[in-house]
Amino acid sequence: MDIHTFQNAVLQGIPDILPGPKPFDPAVNHAPKRKDILSTEEKKLALSNALRYFPQKHHAVLAPEFADELKRFGRIYMYRFRPDYRIFARDIESFPHKSKQAAAIMLMLSNNLDDAVAQHPHELITYGGNGAVFQNWAQYLLTMQYLATMTNEQTLVLYSGHPMGLFPSHSGAPRVVVTNGMVIPNYSKPDDWERMNALGVSQYGQMTAGSFMYIGPQGIVHGTTITVLNASRMKQHPNYKGGIKLFVTSGLGGMSGAQPKAGNIAGVVSITAEINPKAAWKRHSQGWVDEVIDDAGKAIDTALEWQQKNTPHSIAYLGNIVDLWEQLAERQIDVDMGSDQTSLHNPWAGGYYPAGLSYEEANEMMAGNPEQFRELVKASLRRQVNAINKLTARGMYFFDYGNAFLLESSRAGADIMNKRGTFRYPSYVQDIMGPMCFDYGFGPFRWVCTSSDPADLETTDRIACEVLEHIAAGAPDEIRQQLSDNIHWIREAGNNKMVVGSQARILYADAQGRIEIASAFNKAIREGKLKGPVVLGRDHHDVSGTDSPFRETSNIYDGSAFTADMAIHNVIGDSFRGATWVSIHNGGGVGWGEVINGGFGMLLDGSQEADNRLRMMLHWDVNNGIARRSWARNKEAVFAIKRAMEAEPRLKVTLPNLADDALINSLF
Repeated sequence: MDIHTFQNAVLQGIPDILPGPKPFDPAVNHAPKRKDILSTEEKKLALSNALRYFPQKHHAVLAPEFADELKRFGRIYMYRFRPDYRIFARDIESFPHKSKQAAAIMLMLSNNLDDAVAQHPHELITYGGNGAVFQNWAQYLLTMQYLATMTNEQTLVLYSGHPMGLFPSHSGAPRVVVTNGMVIPNYSKPDDWERMNALGVSQYGQMTAGSFMYIGPQGIVHGTTITVLNASRMKQHPNYKGGIKLFVTSGLGGMSGAQPKAGNIAGVVSITAEINPKAAWKRHSQGWVDEVIDDAGKAIDTALEWQQKNTPHSIAYLGNIVDLWEQLAERQIDVDMGSDQTSLHNPWAGGYYPAGLSYEEANEMMAGNPEQFRELVKASLRRQVNAINKLTARGMYFFDYGNAFLLESSRAGADIMNKRGTFRYPSYVQDIMGPMCFDYGFGPFRWVCTSSDPADLETTDRIACEVLEHIAAGAPDEIRQQLSDNIHWIREAGNNKMVVGSQARILYADAQGRIEIASAFNKAIREGKLKGPVVLGRDHHDVSGTDSPFRETSNIYDGSAFTADMAIHNVIGDSFRGATWVSIHNGGGVGWGEVINGGFGMLLDGSQEADNRLRMMLHWDVNNGIARRSWARNKEAVFAIKRAMEAEPRLKVTLPNLADDALINSLF
């Protein structure tokens, strides 16, 4: 399709003349059928809700078609309206637009629906099994039309994928405000989501899908590398005799697909189990995993051979993770590190597959007999934990990777609790990312080159490295290791071939690093050293954007881990400090009702205004979280916020006074 035909297709929005039906493509990785949860009256309501996007003249054709989709898939996706053009991150100038900021948002949301990036592209799901950009294709078409026609004096409001419309605004306001799944707290259980999503009134945006900030598995690979690298540094198996360590985990479908490459970069041998053949082979074809093996015993033997060679190597075991753990335990293999990154925030609808069933059988039972499926998942979690416990008794270091593995295992009755009534194993945030990164302000800063030119990405890598080297020269001892690891990361980033979709990069950085890197990018745009603008963003899995008691804020011990003030403050503060778009979600990576997270996107266009925006917003976006962590008495955060106040006299943060534990203990 030529550029003019593409632009005209975007500008027409929902076509007045019905396009022909789209055949169901079995070659594409599709979302599993959702369970039949609506009553007959609710199904009528879901159909009425879907038809309101279209004039009445089309209802006689669309109503039976949408009713059939609801029956066959448990959702109304409106497949007929999936566009004929390929969706991907084109050069920003290829998108029809009146606002450059709006064009950048079109690029980002297109990247999230790219077949090479999205987990279930035809169902508009980017990752995590249910992390949706939109609920249906009408919402996509209408949103693209709004973005293509809006000016810098308007703001588009989106709630759970639905484009409510363009509202008069001003150039300093966000161009788009996004909410996903923000339901009344008492209606935030998994079945509430199933019902509201089937009705077409709410969606699960995950952390970055529903805010258009997903950049493929690269989005987590730096954090995963830091995690595996430092887990390896921290813990030694009693039988460790030197050489390459063995890391065992699971999940390759979305963000979890970063694990094999991160293992290679961190210098370990890894086995990552994946039950979905399309997901495993997709990661292999993209170069994110070295080989795929469908026999658990052979996968283990191959890993041991690479250990003998003392060479990093990644293996995808195409099968059920429970079978792998049980064979490892039975053979008493010395696994150095273990984790899990299946989508256990979504255990009953495709996030976790029980042992004893094929992938196809599990998908059928999931929708056809959900109660039996639920019981099999629970039984599998109990078996998985039993095998893990045997290996940790031998010396394996196991950590929860923020996917609700410990939480769902405890709910399944697995032997996962200790005598104190807390989890037997730590979250990786508690042991590694919290004290080493988040408390100091380091988190997953990212950028996208809107020229979609790899040469621009190379230039930004070089600029970022130069900035970090300059910062490291005068950095305090407390953060030298973090800066050293990040400099090594960005030097090697291009060699590791991490780009899938948009020309994007991720780099852990603190407030100083983010501001100085962004300023250098903006200068390079102004001077013509970059061919196009740059979009800044971050994963919501960061210092300040997310309140999640079992992941991002699991190292908050003052009793406030279940509060969500920080995430709300974050998105409000970003919105009036210059963000191009802001988002707030219920859900995220650990489950509907378990977390609130906020995100942003910001366009750098080389202007002085962009300089002002980036300095004001990025400073708040990080230090809001450090201040909260400091108040929780995290010593690393107290150090970081004091340093921030010294650098910025206008910043004045309430610091905690520390009580004497002996005094407290004497009173109870």
